[in-house]
Amino acid sequence: MVIEQIYTGCLAQAAYYIQSENEAAIIDPLREVRPYVEKTSAAGVTVKYIFETHFHADFVSGHVDLSQQTGAPIIYGPGAEPAFTAYIAKDGEEFKLGKVTIKVLHTPGHTMESACYLLFDEGDKPAALFSGDTLFIGDVGRPDLAQKAAHMTREELAGILFDSLRNKIMPLNDDIIVYPAHGAGSACGKNMSKETTDTLGNQKKYNYALRTNMTKDEFINEVTTGLTLPPAYFSLNVKMNKQGCEHFDQVLLKGTRPLSAEGFEAAANETGAVLLDTRDPEVFAGGFIPNSINIGIDGNFAPWVGALIPDIEQEILLITPEGREEEVVTRLARVGYDHAIGYLKGGFDRWRMEGREMDTIKSVTPTELFQIINADNDVNILDVRKNTEYIAEHLIQAKNVELDYINTNMEQVDKDKTYYVHCAGGYRSMIFNSILRARGFQNLIDIKGGFKAIKETGMFNISAYVCPGSVQPGR
Repeated sequence: MVIEQIYTGCLAQAAYYIQSENEAAIIDPLREVRPYVEKTSAAGVTVKYIFETHFHADFVSGHVDLSQQTGAPIIYGPGAEPAFTAYIAKDGEEFKLGKVTIKVLHTPGHTMESACYLLFDEGDKPAALFSGDTLFIGDVGRPDLAQKAAHMTREELAGILFDSLRNKIMPLNDDIIVYPAHGAGSACGKNMSKETTDTLGNQKKYNYALRTNMTKDEFINEVTTGLTLPPAYFSLNVKMNKQGCEHFDQVLLKGTRPLSAEGFEAAANETGAVLLDTRDPEVFAGGFIPNSINIGIDGNFAPWVGALIPDIEQEILLITPEGREEEVVTRLARVGYDHAIGYLKGGFDRWRMEGREMDTIKSVTPTELFQIINADNDVNILDVRKNTEYIAEHLIQAKNVELDYINTNMEQVDKDKTYYVHCAGGYRSMIFNSILRARGFQNLIDIKGGFKAIKETGMFNISAYVCPGSVQPGR
């Protein structure tokens, strides 16, 4: 028996490959299915099943494409109603895979169709639990994402989740290995560990939501307290996962169409596409196409695209690091942004070489900022980190305007004032600066290195540290 966790850090998402003898199963596959097909082909095995733990909100699954390419059925837990052909399993139903068995455990709460898959090894011993978004390492799935679909409040869903955990998960053996769908950084929970597997016994000891002396009311209160607003694209991804979507190969072909600088400019003028520059933030600051926004490919790219580009059907023109065009289109498609219509061939260097119009964003070091503050106490500083980060520790004179909600909170920034902007390390502040720059804010200056670099100088007045675990999010 082989169990392999295929973890994608940008999404904090885990898919799983299970093999026994000459048969394999894939759990919660990503949008691009070629790696799974190549893996099973190289191993000389057949994909027998594609298991989905629920209708995902934070990424678009490759279940339909993988089923079409392999002939394997898509399997959901009870209550799922997809618009495509799938097998809806009964609670407790078992599926043979080589010499192992996979049992369906219906665990509603995160969503009503949520299911976990309990794997019995060759000796018929329960060995692994693929827990989807029902149980994470250190947390459980948030109960607010399926309120509309379930016609229930988040408190009602949390109560159902409590029962699922107590009745289906906690009675299982302590030595079972838990394999969740997500790790730290995912918006599908609020307290996930950086670890991506653990024994169920450890989780019973250390996961706050599995305390044996916890009442249902206490569980509901703790699980629903401090939930941030889910990204806008979540509901749209659920729809794509339930109804199906365009084949990934077609999305990739369309998005990787090379455009000359002239053709790129013409497409921008004709379509109203978002100009998305995925280069490193510091490189972007040194020169970019006017009105382009920067979300660097080497950060949490896809989740930030989903949080900040509201329309999932928005056409997108790409400026990428040389040779990474396919990667960018792939990572956009993972969160449902299927409408990239081409990229600038030769990248920004080609644009610059042709002498076309360009823009820059001014940056200062923390030392330069300190000198500016000493010369003029009336300096406006924006901290664009999450509210929890800001409360934990911040520059005394900084105002918190979270990047996450800039599309709705832009009125907090005055176009006529000059602002010095920072995040934790420089990635988010450049996103913030570029979005506002594209909307006519000309007086934004980036602070290099972010709060980390500011603090390391020892020059600034910083608030007393508050442990993040004791901070309740502002949203």
